[in-house]
Amino acid sequence: MNKSLFDELGEENIKVLVNRFYDLVFNDERIAHLFKTDKALIKEKQRLFLTQFLGGPSLYSEVYGHPKLRARHLPHPIGIKEAEAWLSCMSQAIATLAVGQHIKDELIKRFVPTAMFMVNKEN
Repeated sequence: MNKSLFDELGEENIKVLVNRFYDLVFNDERIAHLFKTDKALIKEKQRLFLTQFLGGPSLYSEVYGHPKLRARHLPHPIGIKEAEAWLSCMSQAIATLAVGQHIKDELIKRFVPTAMFMVNKEN
């Protein structure tokens, strides 16, 4: 049986990834303005979502319902530049994880199409 990315990463690495990612995002002038609500809540939602997105328990859905990623992001103007900034922060955060390169590569492979799917405006 193949292990999920959640199984390979583990809960602790997901927490580390979320914290490092948002440390970068909240200080990135290209996208920080998109994250206006409670920072602890933003991090917690992301942790729940990533747990589910990477093959772990459906924690996000249990609390917030179906993720409906695109619909939930429509109120925020996201262009290619913002998606690329998001991916840049995520790539930097992933690079710091103490996991094998194949896991890092798989994470990036998952995040690129997801970030591009959120684009809802022209730059």
